[in-house]
Formats: sequence, C-alpha cells, structure tokens
Amino acid sequence: MDIARQRLARSFLLGSPWSTGRDVVHALGAVQAQDYDGAKWALSLRASGLTDDALEREFAAGSIVRTHVLRPTWHFVDPTDIRWMLALTGPRIAKMMASYDRKLELDDKVYSRSNAAIANALRDGIHLTRTELKAALSRAKVGPLGVQRAAHLMMRAELDAVICSGPRRGKQFTYALLDDRVPPAAPKYRDEALLELTRRYFCARSPAAARDFAWWSGLSMADARRGIDLARDDLELLTLDGESFWTTATPAVRPKPSAHLLPNYDEFFIGYRDRSAIGRRLASVKAVTGGNALIAHVVTIDGQLVGGWRRTPGRDTVRIDLKLVSRLSAPERDRLLREVRRYGSFAGKPVELHGLGARRKVNPA
Repeated sequence: MDIARQRLARSFLLGSPWSTGRDVVHALGAVQAQDYDGAKWALSLRASGLTDDALEREFAAGSIVRTHVLRPTWHFVDPTDIRWMLALTGPRIAKMMASYDRKLELDDKVYSRSNAAIANALRDGIHLTRTELKAALSRAKVGPLGVQRAAHLMMRAELDAVICSGPRRGKQFTYALLDDRVPPAAPKYRDEALLELTRRYFCARSPAAARDFAWWSGLSMADARRGIDLARDDLELLTLDGESFWTTATPAVRPKPSAHLLPNYDEFFIGYRDRSAIGRRLASVKAVTGGNALIAHVVTIDGQLVGGWRRTPGRDTVRIDLKLVSRLSAPERDRLLREVRRYGSFAGKPVELHGLGARRKVNPA
C-alpha cells in the first residue's frame, strides 16, 4: 500500500463532494491556519470551484472561525464544533503553556482579569483588532503588554471560549465574543467528544499511527489510544513496513495520477508526527519538518515531494515561483501546470509563472 497516495485520497485532495469551506473544515475536523492565505488555498484544493473571495465571505460571515485549538496554534474550525473541541483540548494546551505562564508572570488571577476586560471591550457585537484590545487590557492593569505576553492573554481568552475570530477589517484580523459568533450547543461528554475527534481525524487522514493522532490533536498518548479504542468499530489495524497504522474500515482507494501546489502547514503532511511517507522520491522530508516552526509551500507529484513554490500577489497578477529538485516527466509537468491554472482561478488573477523551464503568463483554468 502506498501510504502517501491513500492519504491524498482520504484527505479529499483527489476529489471531494464539498462545495464550501465550511464543508471541508467540518470533514477534516480542524485545519491549521496560522498562514491564513495558505489555509484558504488548502480549503479550495478540497472543494469544487471555491475561490479566495468566496472563502473570505464565509470567514466574514462566521461560517468558519479561526482560533487556537488542538496544538497551540491557529486553526479553522466549524462553529458547531468549536465549543466541544475547546472543552476537550483547551485544558491540556493551557497545561502545556504553564512554563511560559511562569516566565511571563501570568496566573489565573491575571487571566480572569484580562478575560473580563476583553469581554467588556467586545460586548454589543463589537469587533476589535489585537492592537485595540491591547489598549483595553492596558486600562485593566494586567501588567506589561509586550508582544509575547499580550499574545498569551489573547490565546487564553480563546482557549477559555471567551473570544474567537471576527470578520477582517481590510487585511487586519479582528476578535469577537465567541457567544456572538457561535451558536449555543449542548456540551458533549468527554468520551463522546474524544470519539468524534478520533473519527474525524482517521476518516480524513488514514492510514495513521496513534502517535500521529496524538501529535495532531495535542492530546496525550493515553487519550489518543482511548479515542482509538472508542472508535474500534470504525477502524482497522494495518501493519506496513513493520509499523502499526489505523485506517478507516473501508476498501483502499485506487488513487489517480496527481500534482499539487500545497500550502505550508497543509493537513496532508502537518497532520502527522512522522511525515516520511511523502519523502520517498527525494529521500528527504526536510521541506515539511520546518525550522523554528517555518515550513515552505511544497510541490508534490502523486503525493511525493518534488520541490517548493512561492506566491507573490500583485495588483493584476499573482507570481508563482517554482523550485523543483526532482526531474519531472512530461505528463507530470502537464499536471503541475494545470494546478498553476487552478491557483489562478482561486486567486481570480492570471499567474506569472517562473519555473518549468520558462517565464510565462498562465491564465486561470
């Protein structure tokens, strides 16, 4: 079994029934979104005809929310899922941040005061930027507001389900009260939430190991194994190359040839602790392991790394620079060129392509 190509298919990169960003986010459970523009492209890759403008409208309307959940980084989440996900993973994330709290002199008393100040500033449907909220926190006398300390105060307000993303103001992000953006929902029992998160993960990312699920979810290995036990009726255990993997109890798919311009932090590779499955062609996965949490956009052929790419938006065009480190066949080059056209359709602009042997203008598909 080709693990990478099975994951391509199950993560909806080879076709999907979805037509909205919210559909994709719900199916994947959560989508890492610290690079907001890259995350929107990740959603578009998994839906039919989904443009950047359409996704921006979904985000502005609150059909997709962006918050810190799972590992302590931003993710897109379906608003109907955010409450139970935060309840499940928030306490562990807060515990993981305890050493930073001590260093920054943050405790429950400070967080309680800052949460109250943030909630008061955002009441009556107000949306504020981080800079504007820092002014409100300054008046609340929660101590120094350097970049890192202010970021931790905002993150804690997200983990405590006080705030989430509001609509963007131009290119600036805003925060809103979670209760203003997210409908009320009955709480889930912990095992119920753990089962749901486990199912979402493996349905969209298998074959995967228990340690991969623990990495993606931010949960402990004990919780990851508990989730797998709860989902046993939906999962099968596979042994591949001497390693144990769990997969959904459905027949393996027969993937078709493909090429992808994947954004940094795409769930196809960021969803696993062990990313070696996509590095067989290059005998390396350095491009998707990152340094100081930085990962570049990557090019894949049939789920295998072959190089990287960079986007540079312009007023009338978007420039794409390809840096390939593996020789492509003619059919592979053709498939990659189709993906460049697809990005043009997503951006709503022609692409000025640098790579594939020439500089050229590529019109949207």
